[in-house]
Amino acid sequence: MSFAFKEWALVCEALGEGTQSIILRKGGIAEGRAGFRWQHQEFLLLPTLFHEQGTKLKVAADAELPKARVDGMLEVRLRARIEWAEEISDLEVANRLAHFHLWQDEVIAERFRYKEDPRISLAFVRVERLTQPFLFPDLPKYGGCRSWVEIPEVPAGSTFTPVLSEEAHRQREREIREALSGPVAAGAR
Repeated sequence: MSFAFKEWALVCEALGEGTQSIILRKGGIAEGRAGFRWQHQEFLLLPTLFHEQGTKLKVAADAELPKARVDGMLEVRLRARIEWAEEISDLEVANRLAHFHLWQDEVIAERFRYKEDPRISLAFVRVERLTQPFLFPDLPKYGGCRSWVEIPEVPAGSTFTPVLSEEAHRQREREIREALSGPVAAGAR
C-alpha cells in the first residue's frame, strides 16, 4: 500500500503545474483529538472534488472545475515529498503567504481559527509528476473527511519527473521563507 494525501483537485493541479509549492492544512473532523499532523514525508496526491472549490479558491469565475471520472476509478498523477514543515500560529504570517497558494484569504482565516487552536500547518513540498497516470478502483474507504488514506501501490517501473527545475524550486523556497519572516511586497511572486 501507498499513502495518499487528499487535497482539492484544483490545488493538486496548481502543485502539478508548479505554480504552488506549499500545502496548508488545519485538519478535519476525522483527524482525531490530536488534530492534523504531517504523518508521512513522501506521499501521493489524491485529488478530491467538492463543488465549492471554485468559490473558495483564487480561480477565474469562468474556470472549468475538474470533473469526477465516470468509470468508478480514481486517478493519481502526482507525488509530493515534504522538505520542511512549520506550524504557523500568527494569522498575519499566514496571510503573507497569499501569493504562494490558491486559497482565498477568508478560507485561510477560517481554517486558522477552526477549533480552539489558532494555527495552520504548512508543508513546503517537492512535487513530481508520474509519467503515466495511476488508476485504481474508487472505494468507500477513500471517502470521508480525513487527510490520509492508504491506496494500492504505484505499479513497479513507474517513473516520476519533477514539476520544477531545482533552480526554480529553490527560488520558490527562498521567497516563501522570506514571506514567513517578514512583509511581502505587493505583487510579489
